[in-house]
Amino acid sequence: MALGNHSTVTEFILLGLSADPHVQALFFVLFLMIYLQTLLGNLTLLLVIRADSRLHTPMYFLLSHLSSLDLCFSLATVPKLLENLLSQRKTISVQGCLAQVFFVFDVGSTEACLLSVMAYDRYFAICHPLLYGQKITSKLCNGLVWGSWGLGFLDTFINILPAMSPDFCKDQSIPHFSCELPSLFPLSCSDVSTNFTILICSSLPHGLVTCVLIVCSYTPIVSTILSISSSSGRSKAFSTCSSHLTAVLLSYGSAFLRYFTPTSGSPLELVFSVQYSVVPPLVNPLIYSLKNKEVKAAVRRTFGKYRQYFRS
Repeated sequence: MALGNHSTVTEFILLGLSADPHVQALFFVLFLMIYLQTLLGNLTLLLVIRADSRLHTPMYFLLSHLSSLDLCFSLATVPKLLENLLSQRKTISVQGCLAQVFFVFDVGSTEACLLSVMAYDRYFAICHPLLYGQKITSKLCNGLVWGSWGLGFLDTFINILPAMSPDFCKDQSIPHFSCELPSLFPLSCSDVSTNFTILICSSLPHGLVTCVLIVCSYTPIVSTILSISSSSGRSKAFSTCSSHLTAVLLSYGSAFLRYFTPTSGSPLELVFSVQYSVVPPLVNPLIYSLKNKEVKAAVRRTFGKYRQYFRS
């Protein structure tokens, strides 16, 4: 986006999900419940992982960072949605909109990298269990996690930098409940072809590479699980990676539907946007707590300790 006259537009109007006040009230209650559940689920998972020494392993260290990302994603989008559902004037400043774009893009890019790291962890845990302790060390996990954050920030910086000096002079309305980079392109009267090219050339390889790494990890995982003779052994091996695989399918499926559909403001696009922004942060902690016996046992132990503490 070329440098232009910034006085023309200082804020945007977020059209949201519905213009009907009664529907907005229902949406406010619904998304408030989802938001509180998201905060409760992810904060509980972080607390349990930190408090229970049995979960101080690489797998749960990576899971704690996934929960942190989900918290950041929810905090970046849902509070503004709730505010606009109660407000008559559904606006957001240009600076606030760009900040929201930055955090959403950064968290999404980092999460894609982290999910591929978690797949690599599951590969060694299932395919090479005897070497797991030697290969998946704390130092390696820290390096991979901070590398994921770094790559996510780099991908975001490459895309956000050209949008920091926009020439917004068209319709101020954004047909969504939050600011996302594709939604800003139609609002500029400058040539955005370069911005669009940067978005495709950075995000597409980023998504494809992380997706290929996950597939390359799960191909031998599936082969190893199928080669286990006992059904109980296969079930136990599959249960160790089923939660992660579910999170991968949910995150990548939601991102694909949101970013690879035309920006039109259609009801279907709004559904995809809600699914991408709200559903994964809500569902991920439930997936890992409901399908993981270790997490359920750790939750019982942790809250048992707290009950004894308050009783005494």
